[in-house]
Amino acid sequence: MSELQKFIAEQLKDPEFREAWKESRIEYEVARQLILLRKNNGLTQKQLAERLHTKQSEIARIENGNQNISLGKLRKMAEVMGGHVVIKIESTTPHELQKQ
Repeated sequence: MSELQKFIAEQLKDPEFREAWKESRIEYEVARQLILLRKNNGLTQKQLAERLHTKQSEIARIENGNQNISLGKLRKMAEVMGGHVVIKIESTTPHELQKQ
């Protein structure tokens, strides 16, 4: 286990940190997947920005998780890079409790 992983594991013992970590997980995963797709297509942030008719700085903010992104923009980014968006929402509550 790396020092970073040990640090995160220790921090996750704090309920407040754990909740913040959980809330940021989706944004982190979306950004990670966009970066991976862009790099797999051999594109720089500037080249992707040109294809999307936007600025490189916007792509950087999205990839850094510093800018909210609409589902429409996410779809457009994926399509420009030959991908598509799949969204899955799962219940965290047992079905028996939902019916009540």
